[in-house]
Amino acid sequence: MSDVCVVGSFMMDLVAHAPRRPYSGETLIGTAFNTFLGGKGFNQAVAASRVGASTSFIGRLGRDDFGDQFLARLGAENINHENVVLDSDLGTGVGLPLVEPSGENSIVIVPRANTQLTVDDIEQARSSIQNAAVLLLQLEVPIQCVEYAAKIAADAGVKVVLNPAPFSAISESLWSYIDVIIPNEIELASLAPLSKGSAAELAANLAAQRHTNVVVTLGAKGCIAVTPTGSIEHFPAHTVDAIDTVGAGDVFCGVLGAEMSRNLDLAAAIRKANAAAAIAVTRSGGADSSPSRGEVGRFIADASIPHPVANSDTSKSKGAFTGNE
Repeated sequence: MSDVCVVGSFMMDLVAHAPRRPYSGETLIGTAFNTFLGGKGFNQAVAASRVGASTSFIGRLGRDDFGDQFLARLGAENINHENVVLDSDLGTGVGLPLVEPSGENSIVIVPRANTQLTVDDIEQARSSIQNAAVLLLQLEVPIQCVEYAAKIAADAGVKVVLNPAPFSAISESLWSYIDVIIPNEIELASLAPLSKGSAAELAANLAAQRHTNVVVTLGAKGCIAVTPTGSIEHFPAHTVDAIDTVGAGDVFCGVLGAEMSRNLDLAAAIRKANAAAAIAVTRSGGADSSPSRGEVGRFIADASIPHPVANSDTSKSKGAFTGNE
């Protein structure tokens, strides 16, 4: 049994830092390079585990050096990986983030082995899904696997949380299984039935139409949570010195799932996730930026204490999470 089961992706992140995005046809000299273990699924699993949720993972790795590194880290993070399949034909997925001085990022992913996850793989892991409290899903693996896992979870009374990234159309059947959906503003615009409106208006319309909870991540503006009954709450972002937003949205999702598995109400879970993501943007990397449960608790306690403003420097980046990986 586990608190959180993740069906998702592995991406070895090859991260370049540069003054800006290059123009078409331009060669731009970067300022730094790092490699990090990432992927939306892996990042979310690590985030959930680090805040104390027993976590299991279902996915595919290449039978290569990158795959070996992921397997070692899954063990070190105490994530059950008996349902991670090794693929001999395709290599482990890779991500190519470019990070600008502000901490903002853009990412190209090459999924590779992630694309070979099958419904049979999900069926083999049925008991892991049925015995979890929360199922965390994203869209970096085949959509038929996401749908099949969601159905198993819903039939077993397991809460289904979907982060619809990278964006793909969601079928009517998948919508019927979702308890919480966590899009960013771009994804929300693609999902919402309204063509125009504020994020709150679009989210309210989507929540009412789909009868599900919608949590929209707004980057430096925090997030908005809307229930099917139309209740709207805004959660401001914490002010931090952001250096890298890669994976911050995944930290938010992973911690939200972990806190929901403890039967916290959605608003309370969001506050924990919001704090965890704020910590994450002050660190480099995807999964590596995930804080511990103790760090989240101390951050929230410290944030509740009024601090004098030392100066009016507005160069600090406000960041809790982004819609990017």
